Amino acid sequence: MTYYDQVSEAAAFLRSKLGSLNPSVAIVLGSGLGAVADAVASPVVVPCAQIPHFPQSTVEGHSGRFVAGLMGGAPVVVLQGRVHFYEGYTPQQVTFPMRVLGALGLQSVILTNAAGGIQEGYRVGQLVALSDHINLMGWNPLIGPNEPRFAARPDTGLRFTDMTEAYSKALRALAKEAAVEEGFDLAEGVYLAVSGPSYETPAEIRAFRSLGATLVGMSTVPETIVACHMGLEVLAISCVTNLAAGMGATPLSHQEVFETGHQVEHRLARLLERLVPGIAAMMEPNQ
Repeated sequence: MTYYDQVSEAAAFLRSKLGSLNPSVAIVLGSGLGAVADAVASPVVVPCAQIPHFPQSTVEGHSGRFVAGLMGGAPVVVLQGRVHFYEGYTPQQVTFPMRVLGALGLQSVILTNAAGGIQEGYRVGQLVALSDHINLMGWNPLIGPNEPRFAARPDTGLRFTDMTEAYSKALRALAKEAAVEEGFDLAEGVYLAVSGPSYETPAEIRAFRSLGATLVGMSTVPETIVACHMGLEVLAISCVTNLAAGMGATPLSHQEVFETGHQVEHRLARLLERLVPGIAAMMEPNQ
């Protein structure tokens, strides 16, 4: 069975669970942010272990559930957790869930992550929308045979995928408006992706800052590349769960990431409840 066939089989399985629900917006939840899925009304919950060919997360804070329902009154799909390259998965396995979302007909995706703050002035617990990224993971999920059948539009599915506007300006504008309505400003930043799982050294963080990065993490970028390949609009929001190496007085730990994410997830849920209906309306054909 080909990779495309595996994606199609997983999508068909999930489509059978959705019933009349026809979402255009998906959300992928990062470390410590899983409780955002609790904001989904009338949920249909499918453990990822039941989905054909779906990779299983081995990381604390990634429960591995597919949740579909309503958020802010709009239909939505939520992936509660993700898998990472550092867990031993291949690039194709890491981005398999994103391929499935595209095969389901989703038009937009909100990627969330826990990130280390590089920019001076960032606060632990701050939410930051990504305006761009730097890929230093050492690999690209599009390496290998190109599969144009994944394309949602004629200008997508190309081997040499345009990444000029990887993160949608229109969706960022909606997110900023929603944040103001929630009483806070949503900053923008540049996310630098590394493979992990070890945290970065202080020297690496200084180098990353000189490259223009304001955030660092171990996910999101592969999903963004694949989403762009398929023609999905991408919004990505980082939660600054810790200050990067050399910027704080304490050693870095995943427990700190998890605890900070848990403190912020309710604010993020309120933001997404306000934001999802606007994105869904923007994705309607007559818009």
